[in-house]
Amino acid sequence: MARTRKVTVSTDAHGHTAGWAATELEEALAVPPDLGAAAFFDVDNTMMQGASIYWFARGLAARKYFTTGDLARFAWQQMRFRLLATEHAGDMSQAKEAALAFVEGWRVDDVERLSEEIFDELMAPRIWSGTRALAQLHLDAGQRVWLVSAAPVEIGRVIAQRLGLTGAIGTVAEVADGAYTGRLVGELMHGPAKADAITQLADVEGLELSRCTAYSDSSNDIPMLSAVGHAVAVNPDSALRREARERGWGVRDFRTGRKAARIAVPSTAAAGLVVGAVTAGLALRRRRRLVR
Repeated sequence: MARTRKVTVSTDAHGHTAGWAATELEEALAVPPDLGAAAFFDVDNTMMQGASIYWFARGLAARKYFTTGDLARFAWQQMRFRLLATEHAGDMSQAKEAALAFVEGWRVDDVERLSEEIFDELMAPRIWSGTRALAQLHLDAGQRVWLVSAAPVEIGRVIAQRLGLTGAIGTVAEVADGAYTGRLVGELMHGPAKADAITQLADVEGLELSRCTAYSDSSNDIPMLSAVGHAVAVNPDSALRREARERGWGVRDFRTGRKAARIAVPSTAAAGLVVGAVTAGLALRRRRRLVR
């Protein structure tokens, strides 16, 4: 029998409600116990307000890993990457070259440490509480829950660990002698690559995708949403909202009016600028103060 779960609305230690929608949560779909099923959650604007790589960059900027001069000089590189990474547009080989250039020469353990620190400082207060509650419903039903993100897999793993989820699928950077080479292993975890990744994971884990659920905010993730039996649009963009309406997919929106617009739009625009500075500025090893 399906179980229901009463969700109590409250603010966190920082006083954030992070998009709580009391009526939606209390009427959330009951998730039946099914050990052969799993849930897959996109991260940016689905599990978290804004882009995880943006908040990571903000944390690096606060630690003086790059300057405002780097920001002005190199922002165009990340903006070009964002354009090329739009599904079916541009030369993805160029996007691959730019995607993880900023970590070239960095030690893996340093990136993991910084990811943990920055999650606690900047990302944790921006987790959508409504989406986190949906993930918990799957966990309570004995299902596994994975994050699926274009961000570096190390960031995804930290978020998953902090939230008590099963694990994370993300863009993988090549490592040699404990340091990043600046090149990718495989493809960017974006668009159709997400669908391929969860299909491969289902084969390994013995899951039936027809019994699985996927959550995303973006029309870029329609391939992943289409690969499972149950698709849910969370805080959807206009294209995904239309697609969900046409296909009869569930829709959950934890944003609230103008407040959501103020949060989402600047974050998306700023991500291209700030991460652009990281991509090139750190590739040139300017103002690096890593612990060696």
